Amino acid sequence: MMRANAILSVSGLVLALSLPSWAQEVKQLPTQTVTISGTVATIDHAKRVVNIKTADGKFETIDVPGGATRFDELKVGDKVSLTYNNNVSARLKPPGEAAVDTGSSTTTAGQQARPGGTAAVQRTMTATVDTIDKNASSITFVGPNGWKYSRHVVDPTVFDKVKVGDKVDITWNTDVTVSVQ
Repeated sequence: MMRANAILSVSGLVLALSLPSWAQEVKQLPTQTVTISGTVATIDHAKRVVNIKTADGKFETIDVPGGATRFDELKVGDKVSLTYNNNVSARLKPPGEAAVDTGSSTTTAGQQARPGGTAAVQRTMTATVDTIDKNASSITFVGPNGWKYSRHVVDPTVFDKVKVGDKVDITWNTDVTVSVQ
């Protein structure tokens, strides 16, 4: 199953943190859908990287996980479409609650006549508010293994409800569909 580096960056732009009241409730944030369509321009089998040239002439770099068993069937010139849906929720953790870092996945990859399929991943992790920048209207979180995630904040009242050091559980429900025509 293919996954775009750019998509993870873009998915971060959708978690709009429009959380009008960060209490102990879970806030469902807007779902983001990104579609990349184009022609396979290059394939690096050793690094499992594919470059797709889109209709507007731009190139998107796609990392192909080891679980994509039919990767070797992909050819330069193949027409591909990748649709990525990202649904995110966030919850301010009460003090003393244990940190979480869990994940699960399912896939239907490799069951069609052409390479492709669908993969779904759910990940929940506890992150710490690292930086609050009211001027830029953003918050940066740090999670497991030094992972960093910066978010634009839509609702400015959020800044009054969180402080550096607060813990937040962030859950991603993501599905990726890849088709090769």
